Amino acid sequence: MIRFVRMATRALVLGVLAFPPVAVWAQAPYPSKPVRMVIGFPAGSSTDVLGRVLASKLGDIMGQQFVVDNKPGAGSNIAAELVARAPGDGYTLLLGGVTNAVNVTLTPDVSFNPVKDIIPVALTATIPNILVVNPAMNVSNVREFIALAKAKPGEITYGSAGNGTSPHLSGELFNLMAGTKLLHVPYKGSNQAVTDLLGGRISAMFSPASTVIPHIRSGKLKALASTTSQRPGIAADIPTVSESGLPGYDTAIWFGLMAPGTTPSAIVERIADAVAQALDSADVKAQFVSQGIDPFKGGPSEYARFQAQEIEKWARVIKAAGIKAE
Repeated sequence: MIRFVRMATRALVLGVLAFPPVAVWAQAPYPSKPVRMVIGFPAGSSTDVLGRVLASKLGDIMGQQFVVDNKPGAGSNIAAELVARAPGDGYTLLLGGVTNAVNVTLTPDVSFNPVKDIIPVALTATIPNILVVNPAMNVSNVREFIALAKAKPGEITYGSAGNGTSPHLSGELFNLMAGTKLLHVPYKGSNQAVTDLLGGRISAMFSPASTVIPHIRSGKLKALASTTSQRPGIAADIPTVSESGLPGYDTAIWFGLMAPGTTPSAIVERIADAVAQALDSADVKAQFVSQGIDPFKGGPSEYARFQAQEIEKWARVIKAAGIKAE
């Protein structure tokens, strides 16, 4: 009897060790608490506007609040490093995009690996740039603009929101493909550049569509072309650069949700599925249209392929144009 009790006790102990209480091994379904969406640009920026629309809808879909946290500075590298150092549990995400792809070449000396320490989750949206000129410039299309730029090398100026921004790189890609020498004038924001364009102090801009569409419609600026491969929803009546004399020209301000590199694939897929649902919803589509934003869907693998192409593309442009970080 005593031997039997000892054997039973030993079996019970071994069983407990082999199968710990449910509280030890069971994990709460994701997400079980609010999710932080870090944005590397200030409140009111196009990235912030997009992020808040997306955060609100993801909260509805996933049943937990998505909180936008603006961490501007260093060309979005401050936000990127914060996410790169965060736990890979799905509760700290980055709304990144073309800036992160550009920074791989433009700012290589950061303390984290921008490809391995932050991984793609889901593509979300694009905002086209529009090539606009002051109406005083006697050109009506891209071909005339190229001809004038070649006749006056280094005299035709274009403004941007700063070195390494999408509008700046759009102009440098244009120079490389068209054989022109447009002179870049960096500003500390698109609005300042638009003000000088309206005043005739610079000649042109490759500007985010949402910034210049009101001035195009009022006749204060002349639109020559959009920079995307296809005509965007906000500017369907404006031809593309590609169809106007530079076949293959294609640039846009694009965005994607990213996560720390250690995030499990199951959580990445869960977020990606929710983003796809959000982009398909009628209310998100309506809000995007009002802001000049086009949905751009793609899961982790599509995002990874696209990002690799963008990194390679902008590395060529940055090196050819000799662009340096500010």
